Amino acid sequence: MRQVQDLKAEARNGTGKGPSYQTRQKGFVPAVLYGGKADPENLSVERHTLERQVETGNFLTTLYMLDIAGKKQRVIPRAVQIDPISDRPVHVDFMRLEEGAKVKIEIPVRFKNHDASPGLKKGGVLNIIRHEVLMLCPADHIPDSIEADLTGLDIHGTIHISSIKLPEGAKPLIRERDFTIASIVAPTSVIEEQRAAAAAAAAPAPAAEEAAAAAAPAAGAAPAAGAAPAAGAAPAAGAAKAAPKK
Repeated sequence: MRQVQDLKAEARNGTGKGPSYQTRQKGFVPAVLYGGKADPENLSVERHTLERQVETGNFLTTLYMLDIAGKKQRVIPRAVQIDPISDRPVHVDFMRLEEGAKVKIEIPVRFKNHDASPGLKKGGVLNIIRHEVLMLCPADHIPDSIEADLTGLDIHGTIHISSIKLPEGAKPLIRERDFTIASIVAPTSVIEEQRAAAAAAAAPAPAAEEAAAAAAPAAGAAPAAGAAPAAGAAPAAGAAKAAPKK
């Protein structure tokens, strides 16, 4: 299950560009906390601390325990705005996670038992369609990942969401179809060989066969000048009869 990390925040007075600019000048990043039954709160988070969290790459899927002047509140980041020039966070949104709450979150897919896949042993390639799956999970039981088992998967075999054992209470947001997670595809060399064989089968007859067909006289046609007639063939019209033997 996801580990909750601690993060300190301070209450922030004022809204709009002016107060937000002043907050950034002091080395803090403006933030807002919303959700649950309480009203939204304007907060600020120390810039260097927030930058380190954002740089992990898992900021939007990490649970935090916000410490606001000694008051603890479990939250999850929902959005972070990045300055296009400095590449630093300039604003962040946090959502409260009350007890019993559910949250939409991207869960990473991990693959196991590669050695037990006949398709991979034959040189096949694991083609991952979805590295993550958007799921609705209880805030108290957000899994670190879901596992896809490759045991017995041959070339052209596929893994669908229905074949993955999901954590208790977790449900994929896509429910109307059994979507594909990954498949085993043939190696590129095999695909190229199949394409070459198909192209050869569809190619026209060799030139030698065409030349032989062109050289053969049409049915009933006279043989070429000086050529002996075929055995049993009648002489051509107007041809001189051989002199009788004495």
